[in-house]
Amino acid sequence: MSPYRTRPAAVALGAAVLLAASLAVPGAAAADRGTTALTWYDATAETVAAAGASTQITNSRTWAIGWLAAARATRSVPAGVERAPYQEAALAAAVHRALVTLVPSRTEQLDATYEKTLDAVPDGPAERRGIAAGERQANLLLAARQGDGLDPGSVNAPYPVRPAAPGVWQPTPPAYAPAAQYGNRLAEPFVLRAGDQFRLGPPPALDSARYAADLAEVRAYGGADSTARSAHQTETATFWLGSSLTLYTEPLRVALSRARQGPAGQARLVALFHVALVDTQIATSDSKYAYERWRPVTAIRTGALDPDPDWTPLHATPAHPDYPSGHNTYSGAAETVLSALVGPRTAPFDLTSPTAPGVTRTYTTWRQLSDENVDARVLSGIHTRSADEAGITLGTNVARHVLRHAGHLLAPVQHTAADSH
Repeated sequence: MSPYRTRPAAVALGAAVLLAASLAVPGAAAADRGTTALTWYDATAETVAAAGASTQITNSRTWAIGWLAAARATRSVPAGVERAPYQEAALAAAVHRALVTLVPSRTEQLDATYEKTLDAVPDGPAERRGIAAGERQANLLLAARQGDGLDPGSVNAPYPVRPAAPGVWQPTPPAYAPAAQYGNRLAEPFVLRAGDQFRLGPPPALDSARYAADLAEVRAYGGADSTARSAHQTETATFWLGSSLTLYTEPLRVALSRARQGPAGQARLVALFHVALVDTQIATSDSKYAYERWRPVTAIRTGALDPDPDWTPLHATPAHPDYPSGHNTYSGAAETVLSALVGPRTAPFDLTSPTAPGVTRTYTTWRQLSDENVDARVLSGIHTRSADEAGITLGTNVARHVLRHAGHLLAPVQHTAADSH
């Protein structure tokens, strides 16, 4: 691959390491670590896959609301009730209430899972109070997030394309579709003050050596008929082609299943992951539309020193600007949260991809996923390496900020008159 590759510094963060230590639940029994959280993790994944929204960030919002409510509800246990049944009931009640509200078409399936969960929790005051806490936190968070601009219509707000000029984004072949995700940058974050809080610096100048190297790399390795790209590199591009939300569902589940945490710690892990990813996607669109950098296919066909009007990328280019890569902002944030909360390394786990049937890859660190994403978008012909590496940086910065503010984010909202339950 390219001799121009660089990699941001390690994502370890002192505050995050302290938070990771706080996630452990001393003395939690083995039976308390996994069953309820994994059941509702799978229920959330199935709900989003079967009847989720048409936009990735809206689905990330569904995850974030359900699991942040669960994290708040399980954070503390009232005096006089048993910890495990209280937290299990609170987690299930919070995620169930959020999902049936946000995805009502799945109510029958979710109700059946909920009934089965509660059947396994001992009857008594711990169960009753846990249910009440979970429903209360879900209701309050659902109310607080109303009108946050993360619904599909708001996310894909119309974007006025600027006149064609060197470096300026234009709709790309073959569909020449209108710009997508412009409205993300106008949405309400969970933790960021605003979408531009961590706005990246500008992309490499069009007349810079770095940009020339970026474009030469994409041209050589990312073309549909490339002779430089190996079979393994083509597989890498295809493996990471799909939705980041889909591709990271299994790695997060692996982390959840291996975490030495009780229900409260497990809920916090999933909540912080998805809150960070919602805010990262908002920040991504802010930088994309602040700079409006054209895609490689436009540059190679019309703006290169030696333009090639027939050059075609291996994979179709998504309908939004190049800088930064959204796949890599997602990867950077995911790597940061997972490395901070469960450690940078894990026992080997296998991962498959819906866009690469029959291919299984094995990983032992979260960074490997990021490294492959950086390469993949170049090899697909749809991003420059500068856009990919900037994406890792932006995702890392946003996730670190979320982890630093986790204490405030996870604090349970007190009962108010707005809570009708």
